[in-house]
Amino acid sequence: MGEAELRSGRLADAAGVTVQTLRYYERRGLLPAPRRSPGGHRLYPAEAVTLLRVVKTAQRLGFTLAEVADLLAAGRQDTGMRTRARDKLAEVERRLADLTVVRDTLRAAISAGCDDLITCADSPRCPLPFADHDPATV
Repeated sequence: MGEAELRSGRLADAAGVTVQTLRYYERRGLLPAPRRSPGGHRLYPAEAVTLLRVVKTAQRLGFTLAEVADLLAAGRQDTGMRTRARDKLAEVERRLADLTVVRDTLRAAISAGCDDLITCADSPRCPLPFADHDPATV
């Protein structure tokens, strides 16, 4: 089949992944097992480049590999992609809200001069979450 197929190294380079990643994705079922050349080399269809780029993009968007597998299956059935994307967006928005609280708390700890955790914990101006801990209840 010649040019239409890529060996592992060329596919990995074209998709921006490692050969080990190809093997891992094969084991996980994200990348179909390739055909073999008479010499035993793995030969992937050119479309595998797009598939790998889709997987990596989905990971960058916060999807786990299991979720990516579900997305790929949903795409083949033409159902569920938007629902999964909405769910992931809601999760990302929750994480952003949590990170905003963490950021604001760290800024407050810096402003409060918290250089020592023990001293800060005993200070009424300590903004860190353990400041709510009541030592009398221990």
